[in-house]
Amino acid sequence: MSPKILTVREATLGVLRSFGVDRVFGNPGSTELSFLHDWPADIDYVLGLQEACVVGMADGYAQATSRPAFVNLHSAAGLGHALGNLFTAFRNKTPLVITAGQQARSLLRMRPYLFAEDAEQFPKPYVKWSSEPARAEDVPAAIAQAFLTAMQHPRGPSFVSVPSDDWARPGALPPVRSIATEFAPDPAAVVRLAAAIGAASKPAFVIGPEVDRSGCVEQMVAVAERARAAVWASPMSSRSSFPERHSQFAGFLPAVPDGLARALRGADLIVVFGAPVFTFHVEGQCDVLNDGTPVWQITDDPTEAASAPVGETVIGTLPKALGALLPALPDIVDREQRAARPTPAVPAAMNPIPPAYALSRLSALMPEDAIMVEEAPSHRPAIQQYLPRSGADSFYTMASGGLGYSLPASVGIALARPGRRIVCLIGDGSAMYCIQAIWTAAQRGLPITFVVMNNSGYGAMRAFSQIMQAHRPPGIDLPGLDFVALAKGLGCPGQRVTEAEHLDRILGAALAANGPALVDIAVDDAVTDIFSPPRS
Repeated sequence: MSPKILTVREATLGVLRSFGVDRVFGNPGSTELSFLHDWPADIDYVLGLQEACVVGMADGYAQATSRPAFVNLHSAAGLGHALGNLFTAFRNKTPLVITAGQQARSLLRMRPYLFAEDAEQFPKPYVKWSSEPARAEDVPAAIAQAFLTAMQHPRGPSFVSVPSDDWARPGALPPVRSIATEFAPDPAAVVRLAAAIGAASKPAFVIGPEVDRSGCVEQMVAVAERARAAVWASPMSSRSSFPERHSQFAGFLPAVPDGLARALRGADLIVVFGAPVFTFHVEGQCDVLNDGTPVWQITDDPTEAASAPVGETVIGTLPKALGALLPALPDIVDREQRAARPTPAVPAAMNPIPPAYALSRLSALMPEDAIMVEEAPSHRPAIQQYLPRSGADSFYTMASGGLGYSLPASVGIALARPGRRIVCLIGDGSAMYCIQAIWTAAQRGLPITFVVMNNSGYGAMRAFSQIMQAHRPPGIDLPGLDFVALAKGLGCPGQRVTEAEHLDRILGAALAANGPALVDIAVDDAVTDIFSPPRS
């Protein structure tokens, strides 16, 4: 009996199964129908209503599962819609395999409707690898290569363009392969770093998102406790990589050179784990980079290593690096410990509602194991003060600075974490970038509480206009947005809060809802200092 001849489509579905894909995130179109027909029951198709939503959902799912997610987009236009969140996925170092339909090969010479010229170039440079296979039979192997590439450190998205007539042609399942992606650091460098930590009087650890992405928060805590070092969150960190109630947690470094220097002043050694040295948002002088303070970095990203302006870098994946560093550290028992961060006073209830009060009540009412997905940049200092996160798998946001990620990402994280309450804390301006993702949450009954911090405008832009002395810029105010009506139109219940006395009741009900619920909180529109000095 001769073996069954597979189609490219059947072989590709086999590739997806071999990489553990149980969900495909997509928005379908005509150039994808040959792939999507008779969809198999064992792979869930997650529909997003716009391609940026699709990529954001897949990003959240991949981050929460630590597995690559598969995305199917519609033609060049769909890929274009998705590029903002593709850029975010690249900066998030999220393993995604993204495919987009290309027109039929027989039509390409005539530049047909929905044609993408040089399709594999379109998403560059924000993919690790990109291809439009030369032959239909090469498609399954190209998709397998995309998976293997996406999962190598530093992880990130890859892209394959597939002509619409390829799916029905003969294909073959490529050999199932695996790559051991973890790699150890240079042992001699680890010994030198351990000796430097042991010799320092006041070491400061700067801990970045790669620690949580790599599942290393417990290891990181063990290293910090043995070193008795002050622990800071790296500037603009997109994950919570150290328990923020821990007595050694010193606070959050600002993305401002002089503010960061003030925070680290007095440290005689700086060690950066899983983050750049450093991420800045505005210009300025950072004394700790030129005053001779020793700076070390541990990263799995050679580009991050090469772009550090000073110091020594140890290249290795975080599980291997921390596993090697911990036993190499000397016993340190007499190092002076800094005082723990004080617990902030409970803000007063007033009308209009102060953001700090709303955030403190949200913190008190949230379940202990709730996962926060945040995109409210103008409120980030207050979030960091009043909503401390517990570390591993407790906090997600975008590493790119581009809005439109967190609302759809909360959907992907909810799919990856059944039974957990997801709190999507988002600004009114941010919410409008991918509001359509609420529809997917409603259709699937996901336990997401969407909390809109509504200050009727782009609060971060109000702050930046003061920092940069840009007087009366247009396009900052956002009057007339009715988020309750928008949510209800997408199938999600919602309520608006304008008075502090009603906040607990409405928030509590939304946090206990069986499915999604939205709370639109009218907060005061006072301009905040988004680069306020970190609290120690």
